[in-house]
Amino acid sequence: MTSPTPIDAGPTCVSRQIVVDATPEEVFDLLANPHRHHEIDGSGTVKPQVIGPRRLEYGDRFRVSMAMKGIPYAITSTVTRIEPGRIVEWRHPGGHRWRWEFEPAEDGRTRVTETFDFGDSPSLLMKLVKAPERNAEGIEASLRKLQRYFAGS
Repeated sequence: MTSPTPIDAGPTCVSRQIVVDATPEEVFDLLANPHRHHEIDGSGTVKPQVIGPRRLEYGDRFRVSMAMKGIPYAITSTVTRIEPGRIVEWRHPGGHRWRWEFEPAEDGRTRVTETFDFGDSPSLLMKLVKAPERNAEGIEASLRKLQRYFAGS
């Protein structure tokens, strides 16, 4: 197993990358299903209760139950970009986006990049609540879980 690598995606993005033992299509199929996001969430906030489609398409909305520091809440996100086998991206109501990108790597594996993009959010607020730092930790944990998930397949 390898550790996620930081990627410079710009001043309002936190990105990490890892290689997993799966094809881009296999990784896409997992992440294009919001009912499965809790399986690879490294932040500990995503719960299995989801309202929405089992295969995301552009413009779809899905509601995910969450909990942070024991406080339950729900987030309804909107799919802003989707390319089968390549990209899954959704926008939270606060304006920030979560993006997963998949590139073929050697030996049928996939280079996966997860990005928290807060360019459309109030950047000062995001920095005050330390969202970039907190989300960097969650992204790294999610990518390690994703790597372990496919290592066990």
